[in-house]
Order: sequence, then structure tokens, then C-alpha cells
Amino acid sequence: MPAPIVLALTGDLMLGREAGPEIVRHAPEWCWGDALPLLRGADAVFGNLECALSTHPQRWKRTPKACHFVGPPEATAALRAAGVSFVGLANNHILDAEEQGLRDTLGYLEAADIPYAGAGEDLAAAERPAMLDIGGLPVAVLAATDTEKPFAATASHPGTHYLMIDPPEPAVARVAAAAAAARAAGARLVVLALHWGETMVEKPPPAHRRFAQECLARGVDIVYGHSARLNQAVARYGNGLILYDTGAFLDDYEADPWLRNDWSFLYFVELEPGGALRRLRLVPVRLHRARAELAQGAESESILARMERLCKPFQTPLRRTAEGLELDLRAARPGRRAVTG
Repeated sequence: MPAPIVLALTGDLMLGREAGPEIVRHAPEWCWGDALPLLRGADAVFGNLECALSTHPQRWKRTPKACHFVGPPEATAALRAAGVSFVGLANNHILDAEEQGLRDTLGYLEAADIPYAGAGEDLAAAERPAMLDIGGLPVAVLAATDTEKPFAATASHPGTHYLMIDPPEPAVARVAAAAAAARAAGARLVVLALHWGETMVEKPPPAHRRFAQECLARGVDIVYGHSARLNQAVARYGNGLILYDTGAFLDDYEADPWLRNDWSFLYFVELEPGGALRRLRLVPVRLHRARAELAQGAESESILARMERLCKPFQTPLRRTAEGLELDLRAARPGRRAVTG
């Protein structure tokens, strides 16, 4: 059997506020802790860039906003140190330093040779997928958000690729058309990165479950969710995979003692050379301020048990391994069934 192509998916990468100066103060490798070898061993690393990268002094004030996340441009060195090969920009913080902050972010990412999708100078640019070659496999990554509607791009104005997910039909049609265009352009794997829903919520709402399933039925292979700051369930659907929320990975957030938003995972998706899904591996991670470390001992056990509990209503057949959890993705399930969980 040929060696798999491995995608490493992280949750939110928040390099702003107190995390940014801390990351820049250390060597670029520091923030990844002992997870760094695992990241570097993957063929590609994806994350959601939960901030702008800019020195622009102005902050978004046109609509009420509690938090502004703006990181230093030098933080791109940390992304490069871990081999980050794609970041999603469709989120509720990419315009926190206004349109100039978005433009700065695009420029710094391009200078660091880090592909992105989900925001741009206009709607056409924001909708455009990143087209990647990962271990010889052509991959298209679409990025969209249902958060912070005032940030939405228009035909003549910069912003994010905003999708109204409820009702799902118009948004699914747009995703299906984009997936078909990506496949026509040569993509063998289509990933949809979604920054969606409320924060500090453990369970995806029914509208998100329907939307994710419809997207998989209409040409997407992996739905890669983030936004909640908490990990949510993973689920097999048809020949595809849903990661409802991958939580956070780098941040400066206070840890909630009950919800434990400082517990997270690294998600490794193993692919056949032709793009078929083979296996999902989940490695438990403990988040510290601006730094991630692999979880150990009783804390690791608690993180694994929570994911098993969250996945139980979805009948996701997780299996314990020496490094965490795994899900066999080779046995296809029916493409359409009632929403559960």
C-alpha cells in the first residue's frame, strides 16, 4: 500500500493581542511546542488565521465589536516554521484593522509564500479557492464564513466570502458551483473551510449539520469547521468527512474551567494518492498562552473522552490508539440520511 498523503488541520491560529508579541519574542518554532515534529511530518498544514497581520493603527469601529485581533507581521515566521501551507481568511477578525489591515495581511502572506482563501479585494477574489499541490495531489480549498456580515466583500469592496447558511439552499448552490469549477480546473480533493456559528458551543446546530451534509453530497470532500473555540464532533458522511469545529490552536484566551477551551486536537487526514480519504487521526493538545503542547496523562484522557462523548450521537466509530483517536474513512456510508446529534 502506498504511503498516504497527510493533511494536518489545526483550529484557529490567533496571533494577535497578547499572543502576537509573545510569539515574536521567541524563536519561530516556540509557539508549536512539542507538536512541531508532527506538523512538520505532514504534507500540508492548514489553519484559520483568526486575526489580521498589520501595523495599521485604526480598528474597526463602524459596527459594534468587542474584540479586535491584530497580530504583528513578523508572526508569519511562526507559520512558516510549522510548514503552514494554507490559511483561511473568511472570519470575524480579518478586517479588525479595517480594509488596510486586510490588504496588509494579504501582502505579508504572499511575501511569506503562504496560500490563502476567503477574503480579498472584492467578492470574486474572496470566493476564489486556493489551488494547492500537496504531495502531487491537486487540492482546492474554499473558505467562507457566516460570521460578521459587515465584513462581507462586494463586487467593488474588499472583505470576506460571506455565506448565509440558514436557509442552506442558496449557499449550498454556491458551494456546489465552486466545487464543480475547482474539479474542472483539475482538483482531485475539495476542502471547504468554514468559520461558522457561535463561540463556546459544544454541539453544531441542526442548520450546520444539514449544510455540511448537503455540501458533501454536492462535491465537497472535507468540511473543515472552526469558530467555536471548542472542539465539536467529527462525522463520516457518504465518502466525505465533517469536522464540525476544530477549536483553537494558538491563542491568548482565558481558559474556562468548565468548558475547557484550552483542550484541543491536531487533526490528521490521511489520503490515498488519488485523493480518496483513508483515515482521520486525532491527537490531543493542551493550549497555553500563545503556545500548544501535546496533552499528557489524565488530561489527555479527559480530552479524548470528551470527543468520544461528542461523537456518540453521530455514531462516529472512533477507536483509541497510542497517540489519541482514529476514524477509518475507507468504508463509505450512505450519502443521505437523517440528521442526528
